[in-house]
Amino acid sequence: MANDMTLAVPDLVQCPVCFKDFRSSTINGHLDVCLLESVTDNIPSPVDESGPPLKKLRIGAEPVVPEPPSSKAVSSSSVMVEPPSSAVFSLFQTNKSKVSIQNEQNCSFTSKQSAANAVNKGVKRSLLNEAEPGPGCREKSQTSEFTRQILKTPQGLSPRTLLTMDKPLAEMLRPNTLEEYFGQSKVVGQQTLLRSLLGSQDMPSLIFWGPPGCGKTTLAHIIASTSKKNGTARFVTMSATSASTSDVREVIKQAQNELRLCKRRTILFIDEIHRFNKSQQDTFLPHVECGTVTLIGATTENPSFQVNAALLSRCRVLVLEKLSVEALGSILGRAVATLGIRVLGQGSSIPKDQDQTDGHEPNIYIEQKALDTIAYLCDGDARAGLNGLQLAVQAQVNLTQANLLAQDGSPQEILVKEEHVKEGLQRSHILYDKAGEEHYNCISALHKSMRGSHENASLYWLGRMLEGGEDPLYVARRLIRFASEDVGMADPSALPQAVSAFQACHFIGMPECEVILAQCVVYLARAPKSVEIYTAYNNVKACLRNHKGPLPPVPLHLRNAPTRLMKQLGYAKGYKYNPAFSKPVEQEYLPKELQGIDFFTWSTSDP
Repeated sequence: MANDMTLAVPDLVQCPVCFKDFRSSTINGHLDVCLLESVTDNIPSPVDESGPPLKKLRIGAEPVVPEPPSSKAVSSSSVMVEPPSSAVFSLFQTNKSKVSIQNEQNCSFTSKQSAANAVNKGVKRSLLNEAEPGPGCREKSQTSEFTRQILKTPQGLSPRTLLTMDKPLAEMLRPNTLEEYFGQSKVVGQQTLLRSLLGSQDMPSLIFWGPPGCGKTTLAHIIASTSKKNGTARFVTMSATSASTSDVREVIKQAQNELRLCKRRTILFIDEIHRFNKSQQDTFLPHVECGTVTLIGATTENPSFQVNAALLSRCRVLVLEKLSVEALGSILGRAVATLGIRVLGQGSSIPKDQDQTDGHEPNIYIEQKALDTIAYLCDGDARAGLNGLQLAVQAQVNLTQANLLAQDGSPQEILVKEEHVKEGLQRSHILYDKAGEEHYNCISALHKSMRGSHENASLYWLGRMLEGGEDPLYVARRLIRFASEDVGMADPSALPQAVSAFQACHFIGMPECEVILAQCVVYLARAPKSVEIYTAYNNVKACLRNHKGPLPPVPLHLRNAPTRLMKQLGYAKGYKYNPAFSKPVEQEYLPKELQGIDFFTWSTSDP
């Protein structure tokens, strides 16, 4: 009977702060709220910032509180009171006499280290709201103010303040919800896997693969915001461009402690994961396998080549596409609305009876045609588009900085036009990596376009490669190969044309040699095509590989006989010297086993 009653009692855990009982499944969420309330209720009133700062404590030293300017002015609210949240350490420490001093030191170390790591560590686009103090720590007023300034939403700031901040506009306007995330409906649509998993606690390990500026880091930022809102996981971000293996091991160690003590998982986001070498990527394998960390990696390179096969098998790859012009238009529209910039349609002028500022800042307008130009010129890169918008607006604002008011005393009016945008962007941003997948994609498209005799497509892919920075000699070498592989005997002059193009490119270089390559590409695209040489030689290789037993010897009459012994052995005996005959000579040139074979029509199924 006693056993039955014991089984009926739910699994309750006592809160170390308020000493109330909670279920084990809800204790973590209660602790976050309870600790926050206890710290808020006991934070002392801010001291005079003009006074000298507190000195750092030595290990084992007693904390010293500086006396206020007037001892009579000290109220009960300004007394340093230890928050009751320090009791949470009593669960894990045996020496309770040192809890107060250790909590003070841990708080100072954690808050300073978190802020320092966020600014100086080199972590790309770090999420500073993850820099939380340990349990039982009091937030320093300076650190809290710094964090609040960084996390302040840009919607409450004026357009001029946003445009003059040091951070790029693409970073300041990064979306926090899927409703503000545009252009990747195949990945985060209503019926997609990722959207359904965002609301649950079972986020798998993911690899985001896509071109720059398509929203990989932003999507990870949204996952972080959702995880923190639900309290289901702890989110840590790192960049493979600056992090080392020791940094990764330290994060994994913290994740193990978090999972063991607080039953909370850790989501580790690695930006530019392809920058890690094979041995560094192997560090994640056992911890991703056992679920200590949930890995989310972002890469612009093909993960089939840049990510370990063992790690890739434990992750799900989500392919993010280049943003469309419509998606970029929505992103730019959201940006100008946040900045308070008015959009002028085709042929419209600046309204004279409307004032959208407080009289101290200029009225900023932008033409719709200028926004459309940005959307087309940034080549699917939202970061390039937003930063190009910021550059164009900043340039026009700086021109009127000396005189913010017009002659009549009204605010200055600034109009951003299409030519201002083009001047900042100069030309279309071309996505091309000479050592990456786009290199092979473009050369394959060029080869297939010439094979299909499509001269316009051939010129286009040639331009994509050359304008993207490709080595012209590499393209010329591929054209020489094409001249024999696809044109062959249909136009024997194609090969000399390609060789001459290579030599000319070697002589004069870029950019003058671009027209030489264009001439050769058009010549090869228009030339008749024949692959009989290519096919015949492939049949020869297949015949040699598939031959059973030792290869047949060279017939004796085809062998050279420079010595008497070789002549006595029958070398060159019976050979008919073709120029000595006026008529075609009947003579076998293949081994006896291959006589009668035609490699131009032969196939591997033939005997």
